Amino acid sequence: MNDTIEVSCMHCGQRNRLMRERMGDDPRCGRCKHKLLPGEPVEATDATFADRVEASPVPVLVDFWAPWCSPCRAMGPVLEQVAQAYRGRLKVVKLNVDDNPTTARRFGIQAIPALKLFRGAKVVDAIDGAVPQRVLESRIERALGYS
Repeated sequence: MNDTIEVSCMHCGQRNRLMRERMGDDPRCGRCKHKLLPGEPVEATDATFADRVEASPVPVLVDFWAPWCSPCRAMGPVLEQVAQAYRGRLKVVKLNVDDNPTTARRFGIQAIPALKLFRGAKVVDAIDGAVPQRVLESRIERALGYS
């Protein structure tokens, strides 16, 4: 059985083939050498959403936010800590709803911050509003079966 996956580099776009069991080894892009699964939130746009979220080999927590939103800004440090804590097991992606209205409409975002947890193209959990880190991690653990 061929247990490889393809991961697009978020820096240069190069598609990289990885062995699934090596995902925790901090893989790097074969072209530009940037980390393929960074331990920090990454940006997505309407144009990159499918590749960065729906085609991700690991589950993805998407933060639908806007820079003018105070609760969204308050979630920033929490999301950075979650991205680091779950590195290699979960990707954290931020999507600015003002700059990317098509994707925001597609997922029915009417209030922010809105967090959606994806496995492939499927939303497996959703959290509306700002929450403490321990609550967010508990929901991640439960939804992804890590607990």
